[in-house]
Amino acid sequence: MAAKRDYYEVLGIQRTATDDEIKKAFRRLARQYHPDVNKEHDAEVRFKEISEAYEVLSDGPKRQAYDRFGHAGVNAGAGAGGFDSSFMNINDIFEQFFGTAQRRGTPQRGANINYDLTISFEEAVFGCQKEIEIPRWETCGTCHGNGAQPGTSTQRCTYCQGTGEIRRVQQSIFGQFVNVMVCDRCRGEGRVITTPCERCRGQGRVRNNRRVAVNIPAGVDDGVTVRVQGEGEVSGRGSTAGNLLVNLTVKPHPFFKRQGNDIIYELPCSFTQVALGDEVEVPTIDNTATILKIPAGSQTGRSFRMKGMGVPIVHSQGRGDMHVVIKLVTPTSLTTRQKELLREFADIEKLQNERGSSIFDKIKDAFQGQ
Repeated sequence: MAAKRDYYEVLGIQRTATDDEIKKAFRRLARQYHPDVNKEHDAEVRFKEISEAYEVLSDGPKRQAYDRFGHAGVNAGAGAGGFDSSFMNINDIFEQFFGTAQRRGTPQRGANINYDLTISFEEAVFGCQKEIEIPRWETCGTCHGNGAQPGTSTQRCTYCQGTGEIRRVQQSIFGQFVNVMVCDRCRGEGRVITTPCERCRGQGRVRNNRRVAVNIPAGVDDGVTVRVQGEGEVSGRGSTAGNLLVNLTVKPHPFFKRQGNDIIYELPCSFTQVALGDEVEVPTIDNTATILKIPAGSQTGRSFRMKGMGVPIVHSQGRGDMHVVIKLVTPTSLTTRQKELLREFADIEKLQNERGSSIFDKIKDAFQGQ
């Protein structure tokens, strides 16, 4: 058997700690390791250890005995009036400090189910309904979850008299200790099954594949989780179902990009279009086209805002905007005539540059101006 740890070490306090410091340390650790909060396998053991340490160090005479004789001073056994942690009610202690206690005999909520779903860009923007199939534990349809064969009924547990709890009281020189445990015959439910359901064998639940309709709201984005209430698993007899959590992955669009609720579209334009100006059709996410007027002399990278043509805002009537960004496309294949015209244009540009300052002269002037 492993030796008991020092009580001061358990609570993480100095041996000179005040009563208030002891209480604060217990509050912090009790919240962290209470079995209702912490689901780690050793949480209950740690909580009992913390509770035992507090029970001794918060009591003046017990603390004095512990400081003088160590564990032997407070753990001499029941016959010598020693302290016995096995008779501590950890839920009563938690309730004393935090106003809550573990509730027995009440329906527990089952586990949530996580499901990864991939949808298209358009489905994320405008919403959709998807039907998915999930394997899960669900309430037995034969016994309706109570675990008893139809035509029979459950009976009150005679061991705990229907309370779901077994209480044991021990007297010591330090007072009375009450240990409250879940009844192992009815598993804390207060009732026992005399004739188990043939389909679920008294579990109250069966394994099944269920098709569930999932409503995806308009405007969701990649990484969003949609919760479907009550479509998770049940944990046992009389329990309520958990939730279905659908984790969304959105496929990229070949033309549109998304920034929040805005749509970004790069519009490929030729040199003549941006130089002379033009009116062009621009596709939208609504699967329609709109006319955009490009002013003469527009530079590549210039953005034009189309208000209200972006992504719908989730659970709202509003929409984001669409931003059309000019992207100059350089031709890779020219006809002979096109090359002739471009060379003529280049000659005119060269003549204009010779009459004015060259780019190198402008850079030189900029440095000299500094």
